[in-house]
Amino acid sequence: MKTNEFINEDELFNKAIRLLNEKLGPLETSRFLSIANRKRVESVKRHQQWQSKLNKEKLFKEIFG
Repeated sequence: MKTNEFINEDELFNKAIRLLNEKLGPLETSRFLSIANRKRVESVKRHQQWQSKLNKEKLFKEIFG
């Protein structure tokens, strides 16, 4: 593969998983893949906390006049 060519996403994902399994083993690969999911949940939770503190009436008045 030339350096300026991209492989499709499915092939990229499969190669990455294979390499992770080879180098880290299945348990650590699973742990690594779950890290991204945990960060996403935390950001959603943070956003929900921010939203819960908003004053709906004040926000709508600022946006819609």
